[in-house]
Amino acid sequence: MAIRLPLAKLSVWQQTALCCALLERMLPNYVMFSHAAEFGDAAILRNQLDLLWQKLDSNQKIKVNVQAQLEKLELQIPDPEAFDFFGVFPALDVCMAMMSLLQATQNKEADEFANVSRLSHNSVSYYVELVLAESMEEGEDIPVKAINEHPLMVWEKAMQDELFDFLQTAPENKATCQQLKSMALEEGLSNLGIEIDG
Repeated sequence: MAIRLPLAKLSVWQQTALCCALLERMLPNYVMFSHAAEFGDAAILRNQLDLLWQKLDSNQKIKVNVQAQLEKLELQIPDPEAFDFFGVFPALDVCMAMMSLLQATQNKEADEFANVSRLSHNSVSYYVELVLAESMEEGEDIPVKAINEHPLMVWEKAMQDELFDFLQTAPENKATCQQLKSMALEEGLSNLGIEIDG
């Protein structure tokens, strides 16, 4: 059940805002991995996301040097080969989503915005598969239906739809950004159901 939001219906501003909200839900996965693995600096990703939110506020004339940010981000990307626990994969997804969003703000490519939506969805899907696999016999296939009906998967789809629907009619201003952010963080959980500190 891939999520295919018709992002072309949204302006570049709206697409950026949607992706920022999705990244708010993904970022805690990187924070947790970074603590556990003693790798990377989650504050750099936090700062990049804050910069992108600020860029959406027309009252703040913020210029983001995308190239410089991408270079900083590159150093935070974990190599899955170097870590032997699951957390590396959602952490990698966060980095790839941030990279896509930074590039999208520069190139205005709809596909790069869509990438963020896909990566958030894929993180959840992969995690759900692992959770379900633990209760299955070895070698037994996990029914697609079981993945799609898992509460985390249902929540991910509902959240993406809700953010998209809200943005279609919301004004392009700071208040909309604040509302989006609180919608994304309302449950106090990342998209994988991890509790968000603070």
